[in-house]
Amino acid sequence: MSMKLKELLFPPSTPTNADGYVDLSLDEYEKVLDEEPAATYIRVAELSNLDGIPSLKEEIYDGNIVIVDISLIKRDQLVLERALHDLRDVVSDVHGDIAGLGDDLVITAPTGVRIDRSRIGGRTTEY
Repeated sequence: MSMKLKELLFPPSTPTNADGYVDLSLDEYEKVLDEEPAATYIRVAELSNLDGIPSLKEEIYDGNIVIVDISLIKRDQLVLERALHDLRDVVSDVHGDIAGLGDDLVITAPTGVRIDRSRIGGRTTEY
């Protein structure tokens, strides 16, 4: 086998070590992201009582996706039902979508966003 063909098929390996890696600065990309506001944010909330509902409603009306931890209100069935009813009403107002993620999380989506209920893994609970 000729030397050129051998070099093409089996290039010489280069030793790898920590000194061979280059640190990339993401500063310029992060700066651009900080300067440009997003049209939609994914917000995470923890609901401990009904006092948190107005701020959740505001986020949904603003067009954000909200993931709500309802584990703290699950002990009080009346509060849980009222909170879920309020969230369903707001989602209906904006023509959005709502679904449970496991037993302790609820996700709300704004207009134009649908929650895919087909499973990749785990389970989704309807609310």
